[in-house]
Amino acid sequence: MSRQESTAAGQRRATVVDVARLAGVSTATVSRVMNRNYPVAAATRERVEAAMRGLGYVVNAHARALAGVSGRTVGIIISDVVDPFYAYIARGVEREAAAGDRLCLVCTTQGDPQRELAFIELMHERRADAVILVGGSVADRTYRAELARRAHDLDAGGSKLVLCGRPSLGEDVPTVGVEYDNEGGAFAITDHLLTQGHERILYLGGPPGLSTTRDRIAGHRRALELRGVAHDPDLVQPGAFSRAFGYRRMNELLREGLRFTAVFAANDIVAAGAAQALEEAGIGVPQDVSLVGYDDVPVAQELRPRLTTVHVPLEELGRQAVRVAVDGGDEDDWRAPTTGTLRLGTHIVVRDSVAPPRAAKRRRS
Repeated sequence: MSRQESTAAGQRRATVVDVARLAGVSTATVSRVMNRNYPVAAATRERVEAAMRGLGYVVNAHARALAGVSGRTVGIIISDVVDPFYAYIARGVEREAAAGDRLCLVCTTQGDPQRELAFIELMHERRADAVILVGGSVADRTYRAELARRAHDLDAGGSKLVLCGRPSLGEDVPTVGVEYDNEGGAFAITDHLLTQGHERILYLGGPPGLSTTRDRIAGHRRALELRGVAHDPDLVQPGAFSRAFGYRRMNELLREGLRFTAVFAANDIVAAGAAQALEEAGIGVPQDVSLVGYDDVPVAQELRPRLTTVHVPLEELGRQAVRVAVDGGDEDDWRAPTTGTLRLGTHIVVRDSVAPPRAAKRRRS
């Protein structure tokens, strides 16, 4: 490029044509270097990248996607950005999307299924590579039919609907999924309490009818049955996944005189609310009542005593949700099962909030 051409390029924003001319290659080769979607000889790549640097040409995948020039977009639909459960999954999605030079668009529904459907439609219009739907679902036939229709529309356009932490829509619906062993985690944490001598275990929180709640209660009940402990319906108290619910409902149950020696909170946030109510009532954890949670978000380590809980690999769920949609998974350590769903494991993190009930302590002394 001559000095005159270089000066002209410096006075305006450099283009792909400028880069191609300076590097002595075609614009198609420049595009392949930028998008990394086609093999390019190392020497050619170095020449193109040197030209880009020399011209001050900045590739901004987010800007290209927002301008509608590129379909390299991943949409994630969550209920709430404040809830750590969703926030950590969203972080995993964003980081994996960015690693693949993709824009991540985050949409929040506040739990409204109609907003979910509307956002999926929006992502379809934007030609997103993947639309990731996070969290449990309700068993509504009309909603499921609408969701299945949108999954077919996305698939026809070369995109994928990813179900992250929610049930399959059926083998005839073109989706991929990433889930965690929700029921198994609930079974394990309940069994941990049972082995410590607890039989009156209060299950607290989780919206009734939500698939996440259903699976956690199923795991809880399976552990009780295998240990020969009778199920008491009064000890299952569903509700919101919120600190306010944990605090309010625990206060009400204490006033009502419900007997329990341990609390299995449906998530760590509910556990934090329950812990506050117990403390205000002069009930010690774990000396008077044991307390466990689910998810293993930061509040679990911030509580005193530190909370025993079930660890869910939230950020990895987000990363894998992108991979199964746009890469087909990591071929080194995973083969997609016939159901199109990848399941990640959960495990208990034992901390300081569980001890044997007082009666058991007296029997041992």
